[in-house]
Amino acid sequence: MSCHDETCVTCSDAAVAVTVVRLLERDLALVDTGPGREHRREVVSVALVEAAPGDTVLVHAKEAIAVVSET
Repeated sequence: MSCHDETCVTCSDAAVAVTVVRLLERDLALVDTGPGREHRREVVSVALVEAAPGDTVLVHAKEAIAVVSET
């Protein structure tokens, strides 16, 4: 089943674009959620993608699922 709206049909959640700040051990990365009310840094898994610091990735459920722009 594919998603056609802004939210995932299986869990009603959306992927979020974030910027990779630093790669960590065990396929993890520190990411920046960007400007706004909920601006913060989070640790997410990058095991499914080849990301580098500065890349923008889509994250769903703390898992990077796609690289959308590379540095």
